[in-house]
Amino acid sequence: MQKIIRKPLTPGVHLTCVQTDKFKTGTLSVLLLTALDADTASKNALLPSVLRRGTAFHPDMAQIDAALADLYGAEIVPLVQKKGEVQCLGFRAVFVDDDFLPPGTDVLERVASLLGEMLLMPNTRGGQLLAEYADGERENLAEEIRALVNDRQRYAAERLWARMCEGERYGVGRLGSLSAVKRITAHGLTRQYRQVLASAPAEVIYCGAADPERVERAVTYAMQALPRTGEFPLPQTQPGPVPASVRQFTEKKDVEQGQLAVGFRLERLPETERELAVLRVLNALYGGSVTSRLFQNVRERLSLCYDVVSAADAHKGVLAAFAGIDPGSRDAALAEILRQMDSLRDGEIGDAELTAAKLDVIRELRALADDPLRLADYCLDAALHGMLCAPEDLAALADTVGAEDAAAAARGMRTDAVYFLTGGGGNDR
Repeated sequence: MQKIIRKPLTPGVHLTCVQTDKFKTGTLSVLLLTALDADTASKNALLPSVLRRGTAFHPDMAQIDAALADLYGAEIVPLVQKKGEVQCLGFRAVFVDDDFLPPGTDVLERVASLLGEMLLMPNTRGGQLLAEYADGERENLAEEIRALVNDRQRYAAERLWARMCEGERYGVGRLGSLSAVKRITAHGLTRQYRQVLASAPAEVIYCGAADPERVERAVTYAMQALPRTGEFPLPQTQPGPVPASVRQFTEKKDVEQGQLAVGFRLERLPETERELAVLRVLNALYGGSVTSRLFQNVRERLSLCYDVVSAADAHKGVLAAFAGIDPGSRDAALAEILRQMDSLRDGEIGDAELTAAKLDVIRELRALADDPLRLADYCLDAALHGMLCAPEDLAALADTVGAEDAAAAARGMRTDAVYFLTGGGGNDR
């Protein structure tokens, strides 16, 4: 059985503890939350990797790795996430739970201390982050952005949101842009680091067997040097405008398989835990499961695509369908993707498909109990929604969703944009 507790530690720092004896490892994430912005997104995305290179007491990666080896092979990885219009940056540690180590072992405290050191006491020269670290990680970040095009579905998603949400913060990519990366200097990165430390609220999330009071003491000690004065409200995501008409975007690249992406907007953001559950069920009905409308019709019955899936972002109130298609099937596939959403809006939802969709959502939520990394991500989502609802409780709410609930949510979806990636080279139009 798991117990979830969220509480403030210091101004602008909240701790979420998921106490469970199900894992042999513990996870501890420390994330700074800042508004996603085109001017700062790439600097923020670069910071965790640069900070991971060395600290004041462990000045290079070799010494950090040696310290982690002494902690029974613990791992610390940089994290950069996009949650609605919030950019989350920091680190996640995975380490052996002390219950499986010799008595008196304090791996939790030592890992928390190293995380705090990495975040708050970087290796500097003359008060600046090291240029050689910034330069090396900047090239790695640029390569990661360039490599996105090799994952056609992820690339189509990025391009859909960039075009559909142009002028909104949601249109900014998780890693920013290649042009912004190229302009980053160690001096500018240092200024951004200090700004984020001074102004960004922090979310600390622990999953493991340790007592919450012990975790609180370890984290409070590790984060004591974090500059905290004033108020630290969580960044907010703004819903976008409801579209007056459907916009169409086509991009040509050297690809054989086309990628079709269709974006929808909710007329308003989910405000309750039950509305979050309804959105999950609607997504499972539409394209988020193997029993979904899109999978059963666009792929299986009509053979209009190689693969198809839908995904929802409840933070922003958007949902999108993504299909890998033969470019010549574009119009037929689009027509069927839109027809299936219209059918859901009309309430044409059978008992069997609704039951299958709800079971898929319930299984997915219950499976979180077996995966500490996904469970930690769920807790971050809950914190940003301002709702502390355990996965099991959200699963119970999903089980109560009726056909009319799903249909009403579908009617609240407005088709906004269609993005099509096809072969032939050239530019967007």
